[in-house]
Amino acid sequence: MKLLYPLLLLMPLVATAQTPGSLTIKKVADFDVKETPDKTWDAASWVEIPQRSDNGVTYNTKAKVLYSETGIYFLFHCEDNKLTATMTQDFDDLFKEDVVEVFLWTDEKSPIYFEYELSPLNYELPILVPNYGGKFLGWRPWHYFNERRTKHVTTVEGGPKRSGADIKAWTAQFFIPYVLLNPLQNVPPTSGTKWRANMYRLDYDSGKATRWEWQPIRTNFHDYERYGTFVFE
Repeated sequence: MKLLYPLLLLMPLVATAQTPGSLTIKKVADFDVKETPDKTWDAASWVEIPQRSDNGVTYNTKAKVLYSETGIYFLFHCEDNKLTATMTQDFDDLFKEDVVEVFLWTDEKSPIYFEYELSPLNYELPILVPNYGGKFLGWRPWHYFNERRTKHVTTVEGGPKRSGADIKAWTAQFFIPYVLLNPLQNVPPTSGTKWRANMYRLDYDSGKATRWEWQPIRTNFHDYERYGTFVFE
């Protein structure tokens, strides 16, 4: 804690942000979060999450982002050789094992942002983080049920979804409802709204934390001043 139409068909399907540090998010109708990704995901291009550290492993990581009237959707695809994941409870310190993370800083006037983590075993950590001068702490959601709950699912390629399993890749898909972000400002987004944000991955195959960061950071994942920008279409 502390991823010319005939010519286009020949190009890689992984897209980088349209301008340095920014990503345009398309609006869609709400859809189900399920193991086989909904066709709605075809509306979004893959965004590369660059690997920023080298501990003897090299994996590709990419993500897609969409938004709707009720929340924001994420889909990660993570190449991997081994599931380093033993935790079996929500709100555990998931960042100490394989995980994907999203940070949403909706209002630059206040140093408070939302952090979401999801492990390959489909356990989550949703927290609100006040960060004053580098001093920060995560707060768990209250009345976390019904429309305030996230929706999330993970799948594994090339092996079982089991701690220590040899695999080829894993995917994480999740939906964050806007009502969970209350009372953060600038929520819900409308066309033209901008949020600062970053997307991350951690992998521990080497025994050390290997990092992927959409936008590079200076210190840790809470370096919110270095976050990129989501521009809502």
